Amino acid sequence: MLALTAAERLARAAHDLRLGLPVGVQVGDDLWLVAAVETLGAARWEALRALDAPVLALTAWRAETLHIPVYDGDLVRVKLPRSANLSWLKAVADPSIDLATPLKGPFKAARGGEVGAHRAAISLCKKAHLLPAVLAVQAEALPEGLLLLDVEDIASAATTRLHEVSSARVPLEVSKLGRVHVFRPDDGSEEHYAIEIGSADRSQPVLARLHSACFTGDLIGSLKCDCGPQLRAALAQIGAEGAGVLLYMNQEGRGIGLANKMRAYSLQDQGFDTVEANHRLGFEDDERNFELGAQMLKALGFSAVRLMTNNPAKLAKMQSSGVQVAERVALKVGENPHNKGYLAVKAAKSGHIF
Repeated sequence: MLALTAAERLARAAHDLRLGLPVGVQVGDDLWLVAAVETLGAARWEALRALDAPVLALTAWRAETLHIPVYDGDLVRVKLPRSANLSWLKAVADPSIDLATPLKGPFKAARGGEVGAHRAAISLCKKAHLLPAVLAVQAEALPEGLLLLDVEDIASAATTRLHEVSSARVPLEVSKLGRVHVFRPDDGSEEHYAIEIGSADRSQPVLARLHSACFTGDLIGSLKCDCGPQLRAALAQIGAEGAGVLLYMNQEGRGIGLANKMRAYSLQDQGFDTVEANHRLGFEDDERNFELGAQMLKALGFSAVRLMTNNPAKLAKMQSSGVQVAERVALKVGENPHNKGYLAVKAAKSGHIF
C-alpha cells in the first residue's frame, strides 16, 4: 500500500529530470539511463559519456530542422561524434541559439534497436516543460539513489485525473457572485482553477470559457497574443449574463511552459511563425490537454456548454470527453498590429475561426 503508483513514479521522474538527475528506464531485460539535455550538468555528462555509446534522442520535428533522417517514427537517435561535449549537446537541443552555434553537423542517426526508453524520456521532458532532448545510454546496473521506471509506467499513467481540493467566494469586478474552485491533478503537476460566477442551472448549457494560462498576455499586457483581452472579455460576458464558468488551465504556451514559450518567441523574432517555432523546438503544434477542462466541468455538475472559443479543437475535445457543446460563442477581441500575423497563422494552420 505504501509503494509508488505509476503516476507518482512519473511525477518524481519529471522532477528529477528538472533537477538534472538521470532516471533509469527498464525495457524488458535492458536498463537505460536517460537525462534531460537542458538540465544536464558537466559531472553527470562525463559519467554518462563514460558508459557504452550514449545517444542523443530528439523528436522528429527537431530532426527535420537539423536535416537528420528519421528512422524511428516520431523520434531520432543521434550518434555522438567523438568531439561532442556538453556545449554541443545543448546547442543541438536548443534551436533558439542556432544562430550563435550554426555548425553542429553532419549528424549520423542510429537505425534499428529498441527506442521505448528514448520515447518515454522525451515524454517525461515534455511533462517537465523541458526541451524534448534526451541523452540515453544502456547500463548494467542502476546507480544508487536514482529512480527506476518501467517503460510500461508511461502507458499505464497516461490519463490524468483531477479532484477539487478547495473553493471559496471571491467577489470580482465583473460580479460580486464569484467563486474560485481549485482542482489538483493526481500526477503532481500544476493545479487548475474554475472561476464560477452566479449559480448556473446545471440542467442547461452553461456559458463557459476554457482559457489557457498566459503570463505575458493575462498579467503583463503583452501585445504578441490576444489572450489577455480574451480573458477579460470572457469574464465580462459571463458577468453580464449573471452566470457561467471560466476554466483557467495552467498550460502556458500551448502546454510547453513559459521558458519554452520564450524560446519560441525568440525564434519568432528570427522570422518563424508560432507553429514553426514550436516544431523547431521539438514540440507539436499544441501540447495542451483540453480533456482536463471537461473533467472540471463534469465535477462542477455541468454536462453541456455554450463554449466561448475560436478554437475547433476545444469544441471537439469537449464533445469527445462527454460534454455537449450546445453553441459556440465567438470571442473576437484583442487584435493589434503586433499580433495580426500570429492570429492569421492560428486561422490558417490551426483552424481557428475568426
